[in-house]
Amino acid sequence: MNAKQLARLALVFACLIAFAGCKTNAPSTSRSSAASGPKDTYVLVHGAWGGGWDWKHVDDLLTADGNTVYRPTLTGQGEHVNLSSTNIDLDTHIQDIVNVILWENLHGIVLVGHSYGGMIITGVADRVPDRIKRLVYIDALLPINGESEKDIRPPAIKHFDKDGFAIPTWVTNNTPPPHDVPQSDKTFNEPITLTNQAVAQKLPTTYILTVDKGRPAERDDFYPFYVRAKARGWTTEIMEGDHNVQRSHPVELVKRLEAAP
Repeated sequence: MNAKQLARLALVFACLIAFAGCKTNAPSTSRSSAASGPKDTYVLVHGAWGGGWDWKHVDDLLTADGNTVYRPTLTGQGEHVNLSSTNIDLDTHIQDIVNVILWENLHGIVLVGHSYGGMIITGVADRVPDRIKRLVYIDALLPINGESEKDIRPPAIKHFDKDGFAIPTWVTNNTPPPHDVPQSDKTFNEPITLTNQAVAQKLPTTYILTVDKGRPAERDDFYPFYVRAKARGWTTEIMEGDHNVQRSHPVELVKRLEAAP
């Protein structure tokens, strides 16, 4: 190889090295979980008559941000309607979520409950507080020991009872899936049993009260539970929106979930 060829080869190597350096030092535009910090594992618990299907959009948004999401459906609800039975009670639904946590071997979770789901996450936190990083109640029931859903149900929540099931007025038989389905009366009538509240109530917890635009918070159906949460020293927030903000305001809801202390 003559001197001219050697010079050309050296020039090629120099260009390659310079190009590699530029690629190495260039800022990345990808949104990796490592670059954006540690992410959370969320367990989302739906409300009465609903199912995990109702939280799919919230799941998609949280997952897109790098979080891990579980949105189980309670026994007899949603895609598990084939297991519907009048023997299903509140304890069944609490154990549903406890089992997800234990069988998936989850630790440090963010446990989220909406509406009736507040009954469930209260029971779950009482049983496995060591698996929970923080709790978030979204316009949710917040029971004390011995209270049932029926005892503290806001009067605006209407349904009728038939053959051992509670059926909301908006449920019809000809609506294609996914849709709300009847729920066992026992889930509403069974008092919650809490035996570990000295530990559970010390978990970091946020209560988000959703209030219709222009309506005073004090007139909201779930305001008494917001007050109960405030009295415990928990973080409390008021968010403008209807009861089902997972449908109407999913982007804002996800921002609040990810920012919860």
